[in-house]
Amino acid sequence: MTVLSFDDKGVDVEYEGTEFRLEKKLIEDATEKSYPDVTDHEVLKIVEKNPTLSGEPRRIRDILNT
Repeated sequence: MTVLSFDDKGVDVEYEGTEFRLEKKLIEDATEKSYPDVTDHEVLKIVEKNPTLSGEPRRIRDILNT
């Protein structure tokens, strides 16, 4: 299971027992979107080749404002 923890500067990721950070700039470059408009599903697709996506995608903007 992959765990994503969002903040205003990037995402902390735990994937297959390894923890690492995806910086805001890297996510923006990979998705070609501004960071607040990227969804959690898009970040998961950066981390995993074929992720199991469930539920509605949520924008980082909405995640940080809850």
